[in-house]
Amino acid sequence: MNFFRSLFNLYQARRNPVAYARSLGVVIGKDARLINIKPGAGTFGSEPYLIKLGNHVTVTANVQFVTHDGGVWVFRQSEPDIDVFGEIVIGNNVFIGYGAIIMPGVHVGDNVVIGAGAIVTKDIPNNVVVVGVPAKVVFSMDEYHKSTMEKCIRIKHLSPFEKKRVLLKKYSNNG
Repeated sequence: MNFFRSLFNLYQARRNPVAYARSLGVVIGKDARLINIKPGAGTFGSEPYLIKLGNHVTVTANVQFVTHDGGVWVFRQSEPDIDVFGEIVIGNNVFIGYGAIIMPGVHVGDNVVIGAGAIVTKDIPNNVVVVGVPAKVVFSMDEYHKSTMEKCIRIKHLSPFEKKRVLLKKYSNNG
């Protein structure tokens, strides 16, 4: 029976990842994207009902939300009932990059980019870009926007074939 449940969860997560996360108890605002969420992979931890995602949030593949402190295991012999949990709250207009880890009790502000592989151990203010281990502010959102505009390529409207042609031309040795 467990095999069929796992298979069904995988199907649900691929078909509608937002609905799947909500079925686990994650609170999710409007216009959210959950990319390549894998059931059983720990994305939403053991207490998904302690996670709140705002509006216009993107969670990319291999992101993990950790809602408890497993390190309390070292106190289990003397404190058999010990557990430490923390709610995770993600604001509006947030992008969480590939493989980032959000630790218990973290609150992320609005208009934030969390870089790939970052480990977020503390609250993040509004309007910043954070990267690293542990995650640290590296840009304001205005600085990030300016830097992005200097190197952007406006090809979202192109077909996949045209996109490939433009990118190969730009990044060839002759480009």
